[in-house]
Amino acid sequence: MPHPPDYVALTRGQLAVLDRINAGAAGVAVLDEVVRLARQVLGGAGAGFAEYGPGHGRIIAACGTCACALGRRVHRADAELERHRSMLITLTALSDEFARPPGDDAENCRVLAARADAAGAIVGALYVYFSADAEPPGPEQQAVLELLATLAGRLYTHPNGLPAYGDDTDPAELARRQEDRDLFVAVTSHELRTPVTVIKGYADTMTNHWDSLDECGRQEAARVIGVRAGELSRLVDRLLAATSEDTDVSGSPPGPFDLVEALRQAAAELPADLRRRIVLDDLPAELPKAYGDRATLATILTELATNADKYSPANTPVEVRAEADEQTVTFRVCDRGVGIAPEHVERAFERYWQGDSGDRRRPPGAGLGLYLVRRIVERQRGWVALRPREGGGTLAEVRLPRS
Repeated sequence: MPHPPDYVALTRGQLAVLDRINAGAAGVAVLDEVVRLARQVLGGAGAGFAEYGPGHGRIIAACGTCACALGRRVHRADAELERHRSMLITLTALSDEFARPPGDDAENCRVLAARADAAGAIVGALYVYFSADAEPPGPEQQAVLELLATLAGRLYTHPNGLPAYGDDTDPAELARRQEDRDLFVAVTSHELRTPVTVIKGYADTMTNHWDSLDECGRQEAARVIGVRAGELSRLVDRLLAATSEDTDVSGSPPGPFDLVEALRQAAAELPADLRRRIVLDDLPAELPKAYGDRATLATILTELATNADKYSPANTPVEVRAEADEQTVTFRVCDRGVGIAPEHVERAFERYWQGDSGDRRRPPGAGLGLYLVRRIVERQRGWVALRPREGGGTLAEVRLPRS
């Protein structure tokens, strides 16, 4: 017999969620409470919520053994969930409808999933994992999960923070995206104009005053032109990659590589001001090899570290950590800055999206960095996620397959 649900915890948990909704809270933060409640009430090893966006789904809330799946792109399971409001399946039958927790016995572990509906459409699925030594859940557990999935679906009737991807048909959302694009055009025009102006100025100086320049002056002018041309080239590459979904943003063919060594090398190539903030002390001496394109790691770390630098005070460290489990090799970039709001953890990966750093002295970016990071990582069959850091700040986590 499966262990009965904890109905006391269910009642208290639902009341707590409803109190938050009545107080005006909504979005991913409240959805995360529903996910944790599902795991607690049903006694699962982990739980999560997959939101369905255009063409695919993504894990936007997770806890327990499923926490590592946060940010992972998954296939939609609409067809199965349309026929059954909830379903119980083994991990071996899952394919990619839901992310598998690392290290589980796929033959004997089970996942109970229930669909979340809003306005007559399936917006996602709530799921709970049960370890191999647990009793399989029965009809009573399915009914409880269906109830909680219904509660999760109700969150999508509130306009604050859900869906995490944004609604392409909502006029306010369309207006927001247009504002993001307008800001992108303004910022990008500035970023392009700056190196072009400097290159032209030094080139004119060399052309018009060649004879009056000494050797050091000529070398310095040539150096500045080379540096600025490199900046311009990188910016153009980012723009080309961002404007086409079909552009291959990966570099060389994937293969095994030493993640820790690659992180140290990438950190050494960062700009001096940013390099001084990076702390690599917690990197382990040895890790299993990752599988992917090592050449792209410099781009990934640069974008994540630059983001951390932008949103945290100048005198605080940006920590880089790494670890591995049975399926993935992971590294994290952690700051102690303003922190990311739960409702922005997915929107931060959209093209042109801009977060508020709180520092008006800093110019806004083009809103491409995290978008490109996600594309690069997912081309290597990995995934990336952001979440608020306990105690303040933001944690960016990148997972790559083990070799």
